[in-house]
Amino acid sequence: MADSATIALLDWYDRHHRDLPWRVTPADRAAGRRADPYHVWLSEIMLQQTTVRAVKPYFRSFLQQWPDITALAAVPVDDVMKAWAGLGYYSRARNLKKCADIVANEHKGRFPNTENALKALPGIGDYTAAAIAAIAFDRHAAVVDGNVERVLSRLHCLDAPVSTIKPRLRDLMAELTPGNRPGDFAQAMMDLGATICTSKRPACSLCPINADCRAFRSADPERYPVKPAKKPKPVRRGAAYVAVAPDGAILLRRRQEKGLLAGMSEVPTTGWTARQDGASGPDAAPFRANWTDSGSIVHVFTHFELRLDVYRADVASRRPMDGGWWTLERDLSSEALPTVMKKAISAAVATAFKRPSSSGDKPN
Repeated sequence: MADSATIALLDWYDRHHRDLPWRVTPADRAAGRRADPYHVWLSEIMLQQTTVRAVKPYFRSFLQQWPDITALAAVPVDDVMKAWAGLGYYSRARNLKKCADIVANEHKGRFPNTENALKALPGIGDYTAAAIAAIAFDRHAAVVDGNVERVLSRLHCLDAPVSTIKPRLRDLMAELTPGNRPGDFAQAMMDLGATICTSKRPACSLCPINADCRAFRSADPERYPVKPAKKPKPVRRGAAYVAVAPDGAILLRRRQEKGLLAGMSEVPTTGWTARQDGASGPDAAPFRANWTDSGSIVHVFTHFELRLDVYRADVASRRPMDGGWWTLERDLSSEALPTVMKKAISAAVATAFKRPSSSGDKPN
Protein backbone atom coordinates (compact mmCIF):
# COMPACT_ATOMS: atom_id res chain seq x y z
CA MET A 1 0.00 0.00 0.00
CA ALA A 2 1.50 3.31 -1.07
CA ASP A 3 2.13 6.20 1.30
CA SER A 4 -0.65 8.08 -0.47
CA ALA A 5 -3.07 5.28 0.46
CA THR A 6 -2.00 5.50 4.11
CA ILE A 7 -2.73 9.21 4.06
CA ALA A 8 -6.08 8.59 2.34
CA LEU A 9 -7.02 5.98 4.96
CA LEU A 10 -6.18 8.29 7.86
CA ASP A 11 -8.09 11.16 6.21
CA TRP A 12 -11.08 8.82 5.83
CA TYR A 13 -10.77 7.81 9.50
CA ASP A 14 -10.68 11.44 10.60
CA ARG A 15 -14.04 11.98 8.91
CA HIS A 16 -15.80 8.63 9.33
CA HIS A 17 -14.46 6.96 12.49
CA ARG A 18 -16.93 5.04 14.63
CA ASP A 19 -18.08 6.74 17.83
CA LEU A 20 -17.08 4.24 20.54
CA PRO A 21 -17.23 4.95 24.30
CA TRP A 22 -13.62 3.83 24.86
CA ARG A 23 -12.17 5.74 21.92
CA VAL A 24 -10.45 9.13 21.81
CA THR A 25 -11.42 10.77 18.51
CA PRO A 26 -8.89 12.39 16.15
CA ALA A 27 -10.29 15.80 17.13
CA ASP A 28 -9.69 14.99 20.80
CA ARG A 29 -6.15 13.92 20.01
CA ALA A 30 -5.53 17.13 18.11
CA ALA A 31 -6.65 18.99 21.23
CA GLY A 32 -4.07 17.13 23.31
CA ARG A 33 -6.22 14.39 24.84
CA ARG A 34 -4.75 10.89 24.90
CA ALA A 35 -6.40 7.50 25.13
CA ASP A 36 -6.70 6.11 28.66
CA PRO A 37 -4.78 2.79 28.79
CA TYR A 38 -7.35 1.43 31.25
CA HIS A 39 -10.17 2.12 28.79
CA VAL A 40 -8.23 0.61 25.88
CA TRP A 41 -7.30 -2.51 27.85
CA LEU A 42 -10.82 -3.02 29.25
CA SER A 43 -12.48 -2.63 25.84
CA GLU A 44 -10.00 -4.89 24.08
CA ILE A 45 -10.45 -7.68 26.62
CA MET A 46 -14.23 -7.37 26.35
CA LEU A 47 -14.17 -7.31 22.55
CA GLN A 48 -12.41 -10.66 22.24
CA GLN A 49 -14.90 -13.03 20.58
CA THR A 50 -17.70 -10.48 21.13
CA THR A 51 -19.34 -7.70 19.11
CA VAL A 52 -19.02 -3.97 19.67
CA ARG A 53 -22.78 -3.75 20.14
CA ALA A 54 -22.71 -6.32 22.94
CA VAL A 55 -19.71 -4.75 24.67
CA LYS A 56 -20.87 -1.12 24.88
CA PRO A 57 -23.27 -1.51 27.85
CA TYR A 58 -20.82 -3.73 29.73
CA PHE A 59 -18.02 -1.23 29.23
CA ARG A 60 -20.13 1.64 30.52
CA SER A 61 -21.28 -0.44 33.49
CA PHE A 62 -17.71 -1.39 34.43
CA LEU A 63 -16.55 2.23 34.27
CA GLN A 64 -19.48 3.34 36.40
CA GLN A 65 -18.60 0.76 39.07
CA TRP A 66 -14.81 0.84 38.73
CA PRO A 67 -13.61 4.03 37.02
CA ASP A 68 -9.94 3.09 37.12
CA ILE A 69 -7.62 0.12 37.50
CA THR A 70 -7.15 0.71 41.24
CA ALA A 71 -10.90 0.55 41.85
CA LEU A 72 -11.17 -2.69 39.87
CA ALA A 73 -8.29 -4.23 41.79
CA ALA A 74 -9.95 -3.39 45.12
CA VAL A 75 -13.09 -5.53 44.62
CA PRO A 76 -13.56 -9.30 45.05
CA VAL A 77 -13.33 -11.44 41.92
CA ASP A 78 -16.95 -12.54 42.47
CA ASP A 79 -18.11 -8.96 41.85
CA VAL A 80 -16.22 -8.89 38.57
CA MET A 81 -17.68 -12.24 37.50
CA LYS A 82 -21.20 -11.03 38.25
CA ALA A 83 -20.66 -7.86 36.23
CA TRP A 84 -19.23 -9.93 33.38
CA ALA A 85 -22.09 -12.46 33.25
CA GLY A 86 -23.50 -12.69 29.74
CA LEU A 87 -20.32 -11.66 27.90
CA GLY A 88 -19.06 -15.24 27.69
CA TYR A 89 -15.52 -16.64 27.69
CA TYR A 90 -15.34 -16.23 31.44
CA SER A 91 -11.63 -16.92 31.72
CA ARG A 92 -11.26 -13.37 30.35
CA ALA A 93 -13.00 -11.98 33.44
CA ARG A 94 -10.77 -13.94 35.81
CA ASN A 95 -7.66 -12.77 33.97
CA LEU A 96 -9.06 -9.23 33.96
CA LYS A 97 -9.08 -9.25 37.74
CA LYS A 98 -5.61 -10.84 37.96
CA CYS A 99 -4.24 -8.23 35.58
CA ALA A 100 -5.86 -5.38 37.53
CA ASP A 101 -4.29 -6.69 40.75
CA ILE A 102 -0.81 -6.80 39.22
CA VAL A 103 -1.03 -3.38 37.55
CA ALA A 104 -2.38 -1.77 40.72
CA ASN A 105 0.01 -3.45 43.14
CA GLU A 106 3.20 -4.01 41.15
CA HIS A 107 3.05 -1.18 38.60
CA LYS A 108 1.56 1.53 40.84
CA GLY A 109 -1.63 1.65 38.80
CA ARG A 110 0.13 2.35 35.48
CA PHE A 111 0.11 -0.02 32.52
CA PRO A 112 3.47 -0.87 30.96
CA ASN A 113 3.89 0.88 27.61
CA THR A 114 5.69 -1.78 25.55
CA GLU A 115 4.34 -4.90 23.88
CA ASN A 116 6.69 -7.28 25.69
CA ALA A 117 5.90 -5.85 29.11
CA LEU A 118 2.18 -5.89 28.37
CA LYS A 119 2.30 -9.53 27.27
CA ALA A 120 3.72 -10.45 30.67
CA LEU A 121 0.35 -9.53 32.22
CA PRO A 122 -2.47 -12.11 32.61
CA GLY A 123 -4.91 -12.28 29.69
CA ILE A 124 -2.87 -10.08 27.35
CA GLY A 125 -1.63 -11.80 24.20
CA ASP A 126 0.00 -10.58 21.00
CA TYR A 127 -3.04 -8.75 19.63
CA THR A 128 -4.12 -7.06 22.86
CA ALA A 129 -0.56 -5.99 23.68
CA ALA A 130 -0.16 -4.47 20.23
CA ALA A 131 -3.53 -2.69 20.47
CA ILE A 132 -2.75 -1.14 23.87
CA ALA A 133 0.79 -0.19 22.83
CA ALA A 134 -0.36 1.48 19.60
CA ILE A 135 -3.64 3.10 20.70
CA ALA A 136 -2.73 4.13 24.25
CA PHE A 137 1.01 4.80 23.88
CA ASP A 138 1.55 5.57 20.16
CA ARG A 139 3.96 2.65 19.81
CA HIS A 140 4.66 1.28 16.34
CA ALA A 141 2.84 -2.06 16.72
CA ALA A 142 1.10 -4.38 14.26
CA VAL A 143 -2.53 -4.55 15.43
CA VAL A 144 -4.31 -7.40 13.63
CA ASP A 145 -7.88 -8.31 14.56
CA GLY A 146 -10.47 -10.09 12.42
CA ASN A 147 -11.39 -6.95 10.54
CA VAL A 148 -7.75 -6.17 9.75
CA GLU A 149 -7.17 -9.77 8.62
CA ARG A 150 -9.98 -9.39 6.10
CA VAL A 151 -8.68 -6.06 4.78
CA LEU A 152 -5.14 -7.42 4.41
CA SER A 153 -6.34 -10.61 2.75
CA ARG A 154 -8.19 -8.58 0.14
CA LEU A 155 -5.48 -5.99 -0.36
CA HIS A 156 -3.01 -8.74 -1.26
CA CYS A 157 -5.36 -11.49 -2.56
CA LEU A 158 -3.92 -13.93 -0.04
CA ASP A 159 -5.01 -17.35 -1.23
CA ALA A 160 -4.98 -19.14 2.15
CA PRO A 161 -7.19 -19.24 5.28
CA VAL A 162 -6.14 -16.58 7.79
CA SER A 163 -5.58 -19.23 10.47
CA THR A 164 -2.65 -20.56 8.43
CA ILE A 165 -0.97 -17.22 7.66
CA LYS A 166 -1.24 -15.16 10.84
CA PRO A 167 2.53 -14.44 11.07
CA ARG A 168 2.48 -13.15 7.49
CA LEU A 169 -0.51 -10.93 8.25
CA ARG A 170 1.30 -9.43 11.25
CA ASP A 171 4.35 -8.78 9.08
CA LEU A 172 2.22 -7.07 6.42
CA MET A 173 0.51 -4.91 9.04
CA ALA A 174 3.87 -3.96 10.54
CA GLU A 175 5.07 -2.83 7.11
CA LEU A 176 1.92 -0.77 6.52
CA THR A 177 1.74 0.89 9.94
CA PRO A 178 3.24 4.40 9.76
CA GLY A 179 5.53 5.83 12.39
CA ASN A 180 3.13 8.75 12.77
CA ARG A 181 -0.30 8.02 14.30
CA PRO A 182 0.11 4.21 14.55
CA GLY A 183 -2.87 3.92 16.92
CA ASP A 184 -5.15 5.87 14.61
CA PHE A 185 -3.95 3.79 11.67
CA ALA A 186 -4.78 0.57 13.53
CA GLN A 187 -8.25 1.85 14.39
CA ALA A 188 -8.72 3.07 10.81
CA MET A 189 -8.01 -0.44 9.50
CA MET A 190 -10.43 -1.89 12.06
CA ASP A 191 -13.15 0.59 11.12
CA LEU A 192 -12.57 0.00 7.41
CA GLY A 193 -13.16 -3.72 7.92
CA ALA A 194 -16.18 -3.16 10.15
CA THR A 195 -17.99 -0.62 7.96
CA ILE A 196 -16.69 -0.79 4.36
CA CYS A 197 -14.66 -3.96 3.78
CA THR A 198 -17.33 -6.16 5.35
CA SER A 199 -17.41 -9.94 5.00
CA LYS A 200 -20.45 -9.80 2.75
CA ARG A 201 -21.30 -7.17 0.12
CA PRO A 202 -18.29 -4.90 0.80
CA ALA A 203 -18.82 -1.29 -0.31
CA CYS A 204 -15.67 -1.26 -2.44
CA SER A 205 -16.64 1.89 -4.36
CA LEU A 206 -16.51 3.84 -1.07
CA CYS A 207 -13.20 2.41 0.08
CA PRO A 208 -10.45 5.04 0.39
CA ILE A 209 -7.75 2.52 -0.59
CA ASN A 210 -9.51 0.58 -3.35
CA ALA A 211 -6.89 1.66 -5.90
CA ASP A 212 -4.34 -0.46 -4.00
CA CYS A 213 -6.65 -3.45 -3.49
CA ARG A 214 -5.97 -6.52 -5.63
CA ALA A 215 -9.28 -8.15 -4.66
CA PHE A 216 -11.15 -5.04 -5.87
CA ARG A 217 -9.35 -5.27 -9.20
CA SER A 218 -10.19 -8.98 -9.39
CA ALA A 219 -13.92 -8.12 -9.19
CA ASP A 220 -14.43 -10.87 -6.61
CA PRO A 221 -13.54 -9.39 -3.19
CA GLU A 222 -15.85 -11.73 -1.29
CA ARG A 223 -13.59 -14.63 -2.23
CA TYR A 224 -11.18 -13.33 0.41
CA PRO A 225 -10.33 -14.24 3.09
CA VAL A 226 -10.31 -17.85 1.90
CA LYS A 227 -12.60 -19.85 4.15
CA PRO A 228 -11.34 -23.11 5.65
CA ALA A 229 -13.50 -26.22 5.45
CA LYS A 230 -15.96 -26.24 8.32
CA LYS A 231 -15.77 -29.08 10.80
CA PRO A 232 -19.01 -30.17 12.42
CA LYS A 233 -19.19 -29.34 16.12
CA PRO A 234 -19.59 -32.29 18.47
CA VAL A 235 -22.84 -32.42 20.42
CA ARG A 236 -22.69 -32.99 24.18
CA ARG A 237 -25.64 -33.82 26.39
CA GLY A 238 -26.49 -33.43 30.04
CA ALA A 239 -29.19 -32.24 32.42
CA ALA A 240 -29.92 -29.19 34.56
CA TYR A 241 -32.11 -29.17 37.68
CA VAL A 242 -34.04 -26.06 38.70
CA ALA A 243 -35.36 -26.30 42.26
CA VAL A 244 -37.91 -23.62 43.20
CA ALA A 245 -38.85 -22.78 46.80
CA PRO A 246 -42.34 -21.56 47.79
CA ASP A 247 -41.14 -17.93 47.75
CA GLY A 248 -39.82 -18.34 44.19
CA ALA A 249 -36.16 -18.65 45.18
CA ILE A 250 -34.01 -20.86 42.96
CA LEU A 251 -31.22 -23.13 44.15
CA LEU A 252 -27.78 -22.20 42.81
CA ARG A 253 -24.25 -23.41 43.33
CA ARG A 254 -20.77 -22.47 42.14
CA ARG A 255 -18.93 -24.32 39.41
CA GLN A 256 -15.41 -25.58 40.01
CA GLU A 257 -12.56 -23.08 39.76
CA LYS A 258 -11.05 -24.84 36.76
CA GLY A 259 -12.52 -25.78 33.40
CA LEU A 260 -15.38 -24.43 31.33
CA LEU A 261 -17.36 -21.60 33.02
CA ALA A 262 -15.01 -21.90 36.00
CA GLY A 263 -16.17 -20.13 39.14
CA MET A 264 -19.52 -19.12 37.66
CA SER A 265 -22.91 -19.68 39.28
CA GLU A 266 -25.19 -22.43 38.00
CA VAL A 267 -28.25 -24.47 38.80
CA PRO A 268 -27.23 -28.03 39.70
CA THR A 269 -26.24 -29.85 36.54
CA THR A 270 -24.60 -33.12 35.54
CA GLY A 271 -20.95 -33.63 34.64
CA TRP A 272 -20.90 -32.70 30.97
CA THR A 273 -17.77 -31.19 29.48
CA ALA A 274 -16.55 -30.24 26.02
CA ARG A 275 -15.29 -33.83 25.68
CA GLN A 276 -17.97 -35.97 27.33
CA ASP A 277 -21.67 -36.23 28.01
CA GLY A 278 -23.18 -35.90 31.45
CA ALA A 279 -25.91 -38.00 33.00
CA SER A 280 -29.53 -37.14 32.29
CA GLY A 281 -32.94 -37.90 33.69
CA PRO A 282 -34.48 -37.21 37.13
CA ASP A 283 -32.45 -39.97 38.78
CA ALA A 284 -29.29 -37.86 38.38
CA ALA A 285 -30.81 -34.90 40.30
CA PRO A 286 -28.94 -33.56 43.35
CA PHE A 287 -31.72 -34.71 45.72
CA ARG A 288 -35.03 -36.57 45.56
CA ALA A 289 -38.01 -34.45 44.61
CA ASN A 290 -40.85 -34.36 42.13
CA TRP A 291 -38.66 -33.43 39.16
CA THR A 292 -40.77 -32.50 36.16
CA ASP A 293 -39.55 -32.47 32.57
CA SER A 294 -39.25 -28.84 31.43
CA GLY A 295 -38.02 -29.58 27.93
CA SER A 296 -34.50 -29.01 26.71
CA ILE A 297 -32.26 -26.13 25.74
CA VAL A 298 -29.41 -25.83 23.25
CA HIS A 299 -26.33 -23.67 23.75
CA VAL A 300 -23.45 -23.40 21.29
CA PHE A 301 -19.96 -22.97 22.70
CA THR A 302 -16.91 -22.30 20.54
CA HIS A 303 -15.92 -25.94 20.16
CA PHE A 304 -19.12 -27.89 20.81
CA GLU A 305 -22.89 -27.74 21.06
CA LEU A 306 -24.53 -28.50 24.40
CA ARG A 307 -28.04 -29.91 24.78
CA LEU A 308 -29.39 -29.93 28.30
CA ASP A 309 -32.58 -31.62 29.46
CA VAL A 310 -34.14 -29.32 32.04
CA TYR A 311 -36.06 -30.53 35.09
CA ARG A 312 -37.97 -28.46 37.62
CA ALA A 313 -38.97 -29.30 41.18
CA ASP A 314 -41.22 -27.13 43.36
CA VAL A 315 -39.96 -27.94 46.85
CA ALA A 316 -41.61 -27.33 50.20
CA SER A 317 -38.76 -25.28 51.70
CA ARG A 318 -35.32 -23.86 51.06
CA ARG A 319 -33.55 -27.10 51.80
CA PRO A 320 -29.77 -26.82 52.39
CA MET A 321 -27.24 -28.20 49.93
CA ASP A 322 -23.47 -28.25 50.36
CA GLY A 323 -22.01 -25.33 48.42
CA GLY A 324 -25.45 -24.12 47.39
CA TRP A 325 -27.60 -21.08 48.09
CA TRP A 326 -31.05 -19.80 47.22
CA THR A 327 -31.71 -16.65 45.18
CA LEU A 328 -35.05 -15.05 44.40
CA GLU A 329 -35.88 -14.93 40.72
CA ARG A 330 -35.94 -11.12 40.76
CA ASP A 331 -32.36 -11.12 42.10
CA LEU A 332 -30.88 -13.52 39.54
CA SER A 333 -29.46 -10.62 37.54
CA SER A 334 -27.00 -10.02 40.37
CA GLU A 335 -25.65 -13.56 40.11
CA ALA A 336 -22.73 -14.60 37.89
CA LEU A 337 -24.95 -16.79 35.72
CA PRO A 338 -23.66 -17.69 32.26
CA THR A 339 -26.14 -17.58 29.38
CA VAL A 340 -26.60 -21.34 29.25
CA MET A 341 -27.84 -21.35 32.86
CA LYS A 342 -30.17 -18.43 32.20
CA LYS A 343 -31.66 -20.49 29.36
CA ALA A 344 -32.19 -23.46 31.66
CA ILE A 345 -33.89 -21.32 34.32
CA SER A 346 -36.10 -19.67 31.69
CA ALA A 347 -37.20 -23.08 30.43
CA ALA A 348 -38.04 -24.21 33.96
CA VAL A 349 -39.90 -21.01 34.80
CA ALA A 350 -41.91 -21.29 31.60
CA THR A 351 -43.27 -24.71 32.62
CA ALA A 352 -44.95 -23.15 35.64
CA PHE A 353 -47.39 -21.46 33.27
CA LYS A 354 -48.11 -24.65 31.33
CA ARG A 355 -49.22 -26.98 34.12
CA PRO A 356 -51.08 -26.90 37.43
CA SER A 357 -48.85 -25.81 40.29
CA SER A 358 -47.64 -28.40 42.79
CA SER A 359 -45.08 -28.47 45.53
CA GLY A 360 -43.50 -30.76 48.03
CA ASP A 361 -40.61 -33.16 48.08
CA LYS A 362 -41.04 -36.83 47.53
CA PRO A 363 -40.70 -38.79 50.75
CA ASN A 364 -37.34 -40.44 51.22
